[in-house]
Amino acid sequence: MALGEERAAGAPEDGAEDEVLARGSALEAFGESAETRALLGRLREVLGDRAAREGALERFREWMMNLLLDIVQDKTSPADLIHLAFKFLYIITKVRGYKTFLRLFPHEVANVQPVLDMFTNQNPRDHETWETRYMLLLWLSVTCLIPFDFSRLDGNLLTQPGQTRMSIMDRILQIAEAYLVVSDKARDAAAVLVSKFVTRPDVKQKKMAGFLDWSLHTLARSSFQTIEGVIAMDGTLQALAQIFKHGKREDCLPYAATVLKCLEGCNLPDSNQTLLRKLGVKLVQRLGLTFLKPRVAKWRYQRGCRSLAANLQPRLQGPEGSQMPAETADCDSDGDYDVPEDVESVIEQLLVGLKDQDTIVRWSAAKGIGRMAARLPRELADDVVGSVLDCFSFQETDNAWHGGCLALAELGRRGLLLPSRLEDVVPVILKALTYEEKRGSCSVGTNVRDAACYVCWAFARAYEPRELQPFVAAISSALVIATVFDRNINCRRAASAAFQENVGRQGTFPHGIDILTAADYFAVGNRANCFLVISMFIAGFPEYTQPMIDHLVAMKINHWDGVIRELSAKALHNLAQRAPEYSATHVLPCLLSKTQSLDLHTRHGAVLACAELARGLYRLAVQEDRPVADYLDDAAVRGLKQIHQQLYDRQLYRGLGGELMRQAVCVLIENLSLSKMPFRGDVVIDGWQWLIDDTLRNLHLISSHSRQQVKEAAVSALAALCCEYYVLDGGQADPVKQEELLQQYLADLQSPEEMARCGFSLALGTLPRVLLQGRLQQVLAGLGAVTTICPKDVSFAESRRDALKAISRVCQTVGVRAGGAPDEVVCEENVSQIYRTLLGCLHDYTTDSRGDVGAWVREAAMTSLRDLTLLLGREQPELLEASICQQVMCCVAQQASEKIDRVRAHAARVFMMLLHCEGAPLPHVPHRGQLEELFPRSDVASVNWNAPSQAFPRITRLLGLPAYRYHVLLGLAVSVGGLTESTVRYSTQSLFEYMKGIQNDPQALEGFGGTLLQLFEDNLLNDRVSVPLLKMLDQMLANGCFDLFTAEQDHPFGVKLLALCKEETRKSKDVQKLRSGIAVFCGMVQFPGDVRRKVLLQLCLLLCHPFPVIRKSTASQVYEMLLTYGDFLADGVLEEVMAVLGATAWDAELPVVRAQRNRLCDLLGVPRPQLVPKPGTG
Repeated sequence: MALGEERAAGAPEDGAEDEVLARGSALEAFGESAETRALLGRLREVLGDRAAREGALERFREWMMNLLLDIVQDKTSPADLIHLAFKFLYIITKVRGYKTFLRLFPHEVANVQPVLDMFTNQNPRDHETWETRYMLLLWLSVTCLIPFDFSRLDGNLLTQPGQTRMSIMDRILQIAEAYLVVSDKARDAAAVLVSKFVTRPDVKQKKMAGFLDWSLHTLARSSFQTIEGVIAMDGTLQALAQIFKHGKREDCLPYAATVLKCLEGCNLPDSNQTLLRKLGVKLVQRLGLTFLKPRVAKWRYQRGCRSLAANLQPRLQGPEGSQMPAETADCDSDGDYDVPEDVESVIEQLLVGLKDQDTIVRWSAAKGIGRMAARLPRELADDVVGSVLDCFSFQETDNAWHGGCLALAELGRRGLLLPSRLEDVVPVILKALTYEEKRGSCSVGTNVRDAACYVCWAFARAYEPRELQPFVAAISSALVIATVFDRNINCRRAASAAFQENVGRQGTFPHGIDILTAADYFAVGNRANCFLVISMFIAGFPEYTQPMIDHLVAMKINHWDGVIRELSAKALHNLAQRAPEYSATHVLPCLLSKTQSLDLHTRHGAVLACAELARGLYRLAVQEDRPVADYLDDAAVRGLKQIHQQLYDRQLYRGLGGELMRQAVCVLIENLSLSKMPFRGDVVIDGWQWLIDDTLRNLHLISSHSRQQVKEAAVSALAALCCEYYVLDGGQADPVKQEELLQQYLADLQSPEEMARCGFSLALGTLPRVLLQGRLQQVLAGLGAVTTICPKDVSFAESRRDALKAISRVCQTVGVRAGGAPDEVVCEENVSQIYRTLLGCLHDYTTDSRGDVGAWVREAAMTSLRDLTLLLGREQPELLEASICQQVMCCVAQQASEKIDRVRAHAARVFMMLLHCEGAPLPHVPHRGQLEELFPRSDVASVNWNAPSQAFPRITRLLGLPAYRYHVLLGLAVSVGGLTESTVRYSTQSLFEYMKGIQNDPQALEGFGGTLLQLFEDNLLNDRVSVPLLKMLDQMLANGCFDLFTAEQDHPFGVKLLALCKEETRKSKDVQKLRSGIAVFCGMVQFPGDVRRKVLLQLCLLLCHPFPVIRKSTASQVYEMLLTYGDFLADGVLEEVMAVLGATAWDAELPVVRAQRNRLCDLLGVPRPQLVPKPGTG
């Protein structure tokens, strides 16, 4: 049944019209609809089963091709339909490849002539129908397989006296040669045709020599410097490679040497065309295989049992000597090998191909090496292996290393790499697993390491466990190291796969299953997880601990990527717990010697590693309740202490590498301080303090991409330094240091450099409690001064942000106590001032070339308000005043309704945390019961506050709560009148939804209108609010939000709104503001009485504005206004007014415009404006 023919059960019988329509269009149904329904019903089943998918394709590809071929063979089919059928045939062959579909083409004797005849209508230069020519060539290649001599099909070639008809053999060859040099994909099909045609028994005797001669001449006269030459060489090389692949050896051997000589003359390795070089390598290896007899080398290594189950089962039998021998002893038969001299040239060219710059060329050369070696005597094959090993010299490029790895994998996979060679090969592969060469600001070697993993994977499948047993420890350690410590995710996953293959095939890797469980394909995808978690687990097995540590020290501490150096240092921190003695006696001295290296990366990584290793050994000593001296002897402590002075003496804190060393030494200071090194009173403390202060004071000289990291490192170092070395044994602060630090830092808060203010603000925020005692008021006052906007530092938004963070940290550090002293703790005497500072920063809307930089300040202020309010609510709720709590909630609600997604989401999360805080609820939250209904606790996790579509419908609910209405409306005004399309759309929809709900509630509408007018009055001439507010008013008036007010003559809302709009637009030169004001004036025509007359007068004044663009905009909007609200004018007057508005050129000279304006005033019944003479004229 056709689709759409089934009638629903119970449907009325009068559907005659539908039935006629269904039958009237033949394309609305197809005969296979039932079968299609069944297929779609099995879609879920088929999708999960690859075999089912392929089976479905196999069933349908034959009838699909037959249907299309019927169209092609139908002589009545138009040319366009034939081209379309061939295009569909091409699409079908692309699904599985042309080889699978070749046998489905008709290939009987009767098909040869029709296919040839189709070529007569083809234009090789028509780029629209190349699919037709491609499929015809493939079809012709199948018909060439008929087992009859082509001469039998020619008949009598003499058609008329003196005229000879071309034979079928000549026609096919002519077509093939013609299409081998075209620029489209038909060239590939022509190469397939040649390989099947020229190698026929009847054709090879007559045409092979001629075709090869034509091919060599084509190669000789073509140049890879031109596009035409590249195309011709590409097709010719494809054809030759296919011929020598599919032709019989005895047929091709006489021509192989000549072709090789011509190929050498082409100098393809010098070409910049990757495809030509690849085809050259492919042809060379086919020529080499032609020179050698096809045979299976008796000397090749043969592995016996390849069962995974057998490998994983416990070996109940004895040693594996009962299996097939690894190497056959009888190699005497190698002596009868006849190896031509040309083979040496072939091998040489393949070895050159291993070093090519493109992977596909190297891969083809590697496969050629493997195929050639399989036909060589043992001694010569061993020489080939030696030549491949020469690729692994450090004088070679990464391309040679990669090609060498691919070749070794091919040799091993084919059993051509004998176990006796493993002693030479395995060390090379271990080097390749860690190969990396720095190039500029990055490195190369990822493909080499990936290929080395492939070699290990291939070896696992190629050799018996006893052959690889001597190398198990080295290979397993190297693969584990690559799995967890390689920088590239693909290399980590390749190493994990190779390790898994070895565990399954060899069964000799220590703790293989346990490691695979922790380091599977997905687990190694996260680099930090590999370095810090998986490595810790694997290091629990003693076989891998020391190699992993050695690798980090030798290869990763000096890595060019700073992230790798930092992760390596942290990994050494963790691994110190697995090998504490080795780390203390061998690793730490080695790292200390590297801290004075000339190489910046080595020096930086060594300092970081020393810091982390010392910290790790200290933590281990604490856990084991042992003195730290058990791990860190006097020489180590002395070496750690001298690092800073040595770097300072060599002036290594200066220059481009200085910022890296400053950050590293700050990390060292932090870790040594946390490790309680016995440096109290030592001169090194003053040196450390100088470094921290100098770094914070000169942050503006540090590059922007690393400034934040250096600043955080210095601040963290200061915190640890003060806690350990500036606090006396009795728990009191060193008074001299306290006075010196606070006096200096408070003075630096007024630095002319913004970054210095940022650094010292955070430094004050991180000081321990003992250093703040007695000086709290002074510190808060200094930080509060940084948050104040002054004319000279308006753009210092980052310093204000960091000062707010510091205030919050200081409050958290000193704590809260109701009856405490203001210089000691947060109490009733200073809490109000702190809140004033934080709330004041919520009004920071500073903008500069970076955009709304004040948003950083507002976010920090909200975070600080949240932390302080929750702290007070948790410990001293009586300090929270009702007015302060209301201000906090209302100001946060305002931020939650503004236009920047990030700020709005942060504000909403802060609002929800304050409303649903843990423990006792916050006191004095306005309308708490209604808020908990409007914003249930489930919204904390379920709502995406970044999305305007989810945020605004919830935030606008607060308009119904009087305490929040003003602030939420202030935020909504900015959003509704903004520029971002999604923000404007959803904020406007949410506002109109709320307005729709209060249209029948005069009291609620009056309250909303009063709040709106108060908001307008408070923000007069504040363009950040007033301009979007005018846009919002325009939309509200246009959508009838104030229809209840327009029904009353001279309603107070309209009167006040008109006065505010006049004041806002008076003497303004802001075109955007004036246009928004014009739109509001036009909307206010709805208010009857004196308001309407004054509005019309204002519009008439704007018709003679000095700016022509404003005059035109006013006329256009007044015209549209009269179309909508013009019923207050008589019909004749309305028509005349609109005629004047439409016919006047309002951008003309003012005297001309003024006359028309006065005419409009008369028609509208408003007094003509009078020119006011300028003072001093006249």
